[in-house]
Amino acid sequence: MFELDVRSRTPIYEQLVEKLKEFIMNDMLKVDEQLPSVRTLAQQLTINPNTIQKAYRELERQGYIYSVPGRGSFVSDATTVINQEKIIKVKQELVKLFSEALFLGLKKDEILKIFEEVDEIGRGGMTNDSSE
Repeated sequence: MFELDVRSRTPIYEQLVEKLKEFIMNDMLKVDEQLPSVRTLAQQLTINPNTIQKAYRELERQGYIYSVPGRGSFVSDATTVINQEKIIKVKQELVKLFSEALFLGLKKDEILKIFEEVDEIGRGGMTNDSSE
């Protein structure tokens, strides 16, 4: 399925959570698809089953998966959770880009103008440049 870095400073269960979230967000794991059992995944990855269980509990707490007693864990329809995660990542990227733009000398007004042009395009309108 995937590999974990046992030498990383990030705990194994967190690595597992992030990998599974990535698979879910990229549709590699589909809604209602069953995840491997704790024992099976523990054997495949050669890690303690308690570590897998901890990761599954965290994913369930975050809304990415749900459990059915006696049947296992399944991918939930976490569209809103996934969208929130993507929004957070986009915001982080924008902060980096705005910081770099300001550092390079772009003024706030210029950045706002660019945003307004993008917003106009997003609404189906034309930019000032293309209407002239």
